[in-house]
Order: sequence, then C-alpha cells, then structure tokens
Amino acid sequence: MKGTKAASRYAKALLELAIEHSKIEQISADMRALAQAHKETREFQLFLDNPVIDADKKNAVLNALFGQFDSITVNFVELITKNRRESILPAIADSFDAQVKEYLGIVPVTLISAQPLDSKTKEDILAKVQAAVKGTVELDEQIDASLLGGFIVRMGDTQIDASVANQLKNLKQRLTH
Repeated sequence: MKGTKAASRYAKALLELAIEHSKIEQISADMRALAQAHKETREFQLFLDNPVIDADKKNAVLNALFGQFDSITVNFVELITKNRRESILPAIADSFDAQVKEYLGIVPVTLISAQPLDSKTKEDILAKVQAAVKGTVELDEQIDASLLGGFIVRMGDTQIDASVANQLKNLKQRLTH
C-alpha cells in the first residue's frame, strides 16, 4: 500500500491527539466510517486520488460528507488535504485502527474454516489462542470451502494451519520427494 510509513506516522499523531483529548472512541468511529466509504464507493476513491481537484474544493466536499465527525477528525482531514496527502487517508484510517487496537490491548484474530464451527470447537480454539496472547481477542470468522475441513487461525504475522487441504498438500510433498 502506498504511503504506509507516512500513513503510520499520521495515524500515530492522530492517536496521540485522541488520547490527549479522551476521544479515542469518537475518532476511531470517524476513521472507520471514512475507510468504509472509501472501500464501498469507487467515486470516493477516484475523488481522493484526483490531483486536479484543489485542496479547498476537496475540503469542502469532505466537510459536506463528514461534517458530523468530531472536530479533531475534521481538522485532521483538512490538514491532510492541505498537505496534498488525501490519497493516503484510507491507509491512515487502517493504520489508526490497528494502533488503537494495540493501545487498548485488543488482538485481532481471524478464524477461517470450511464451514461454520460449532460453539464448543470455537470456544476450545479461542481458549488456546487467548492463553497465547496478552490482551483481549477480537475474533473475525470467515468461511472458505476450499479448506475441505479443519481451520486456519491468523494473528498478526502468525498463522496456524490445521486445514485438511494443508495436510493433503504436506502429504503429497512427502510422498513425491
């Protein structure tokens, strides 16, 4: 993703402001809404990436769209736009979300299975994951039929692959080598 270092720095500055003013929740909601708008609307993506539109016009449109945001968020978005960095606003929003979760001790965990897991199995997996991490686990469940069975757990850079598809692949490698 373009501008990830800059996005991370801007996100860190915004987080420090949010902490200083005790507005983490409001600003976090604002940044999620901005990221969601970017993901869902192609026109918004093109608008942010368009270098021909000057900063004042972009700020006017952004204020019309997101005027209900907290004043800190509105001022932050205006500053980013004046600095001609509005194309990295979605990356800033994603980085801000990750930094807020880290600050609050929330560990995002993705659990991918071939079909929905029963509650007992899910609880067993989460208990083992919770024992391995410090903080609160935030679970994102996904279904991927190509796994055939089993599951995959992803936490940051760590992945535990207990899927049938992976076991078959490993067996094939052992048999052919």
